[in-house]
Amino acid sequence: MTSQAVARSRELFDSGWSCAEAVLQAIAEHKGIEIGRIPRIATGFGGGLAHTAGLCGALSGAVLGIGLALGRDAPDEPADACYRAVRALRDGFVSQFATDRCLELTGCHLGTPEGQARFERENGHARCLEFVAAATALALEAIERGTPADPRQP
Repeated sequence: MTSQAVARSRELFDSGWSCAEAVLQAIAEHKGIEIGRIPRIATGFGGGLAHTAGLCGALSGAVLGIGLALGRDAPDEPADACYRAVRALRDGFVSQFATDRCLELTGCHLGTPEGQARFERENGHARCLEFVAAATALALEAIERGTPADPRQP
C-alpha cells in the first residue's frame, strides 16, 4: 500500500537518512527490490544535489526509485514507461510545490553555514518531510500507471 511506503519514507528521513536516500529506500522496499547499494547510490542527491541548492533530493530519490522499477536492463529495450513515469512525477511535484529546486522549496542554501542555520532555526526538516512524502507517493503512483507487462519487474 502506498500509504505504508509514504510513512516508511518519513520514518527513514526522521531517522537521519537524507531526503533522497529515504525516498529511494522506501520505494525499493515497497517494490520488493533488494540491492546492496540502496540507499548508498542516492547519498549524493541529498540537499539539492550535494547541498548545491539544485534539484530537490526527495525528487531525485524518487527518480532513482522509478528507474529501479521501470528502467531498462539493455540498450535495445524501450525507456518510454520510465520516462513517462518520471515526467508524471516531476509534473505532479511541481504542480504541488511550484518548483523542483531545493533552494526555492526550503528557502535555504544548504551548502552554506547561514543556510544550514536558517534550515535549523525555521525547522526545515518538517517542511522537507512534506517533500519526502509527496515524492514517494507521486513516484509510486507513476510506477503503477507505467508498469510494463514484463514478468521480470517486481
